[in-house]
Amino acid sequence: MALDLDAPDEQDGQTPLDPDEKAGLIPRHIETKGALNDWEQENILQATKWLRRAKIPEVLSESFCRNLHRRMFNKTWKWAGTFRMSDKNIGCDWTLVAVKLNQLLGNAKYWVENETFPPDELAARFHHVLVWIHPFPNGNGRHSRMMADALLKQLGRPAFSWGGGGNLVSANEVRARYLAALRAADKNEFTALLAFVRS
Repeated sequence: MALDLDAPDEQDGQTPLDPDEKAGLIPRHIETKGALNDWEQENILQATKWLRRAKIPEVLSESFCRNLHRRMFNKTWKWAGTFRMSDKNIGCDWTLVAVKLNQLLGNAKYWVENETFPPDELAARFHHVLVWIHPFPNGNGRHSRMMADALLKQLGRPAFSWGGGGNLVSANEVRARYLAALRAADKNEFTALLAFVRS
């Protein structure tokens, strides 16, 4: 029995996949969404180990952004590291992903060079805009959190705790606080997000 990715499962903040994206699933033995989440998590752990071992990378580049997503999901999705080619329930128009991402990377480089924000705020703002752009078909929240942590590493700061390390994929109170903080940031109110990332 194959995994039914069409089953109604969308929870608040999740991005649905289109049929072509669903067809990109690599492990054909997975039958449940829980098994898919576990498989993705193992893939992400491999990327986390790679990032810990790597010398401090130049995070603010399109190549690093794509490479990190590829490493996080290359055992799960054929399209890992490839920008999305459809519009989603969140994010800019898909035809503008590369443009918006490169604008963000340029802005973040400016913020770093000019110390526009303290490091935590800089990484939180970077994370927020990267989530909004939603460059990939799926995995954008997890990817943008790891990108923010990689940026903090580059800046010589410890990674965020992201709500005490709670599960931000499953529907729970920690995810609800995270989504509320992102929505406040959409209105240029970053207090809740700054509190959440170090809580």
